[in-house]
Amino acid sequence: MKITVDEAKCCGAGQCVLIAPEVFDQRDDDGIVVLLQPEPDEAQHAAVREAAAVCPAAAIDLSEHP
Repeated sequence: MKITVDEAKCCGAGQCVLIAPEVFDQRDDDGIVVLLQPEPDEAQHAAVREAAAVCPAAAIDLSEHP
């Protein structure tokens, strides 16, 4: 799995950080998403998928790869 985030779309809701804190963080000054792990371990895939699904701005894009 490869993750990309669109910082321009991010509204700073922080749901991704709550669901997958090992993968996502937020900037202190404006709350915009910071991607910590663009290719997370398989054990984190379910949480990352959930984070992408609940993102109110649809700022998280996932691509599955073997």
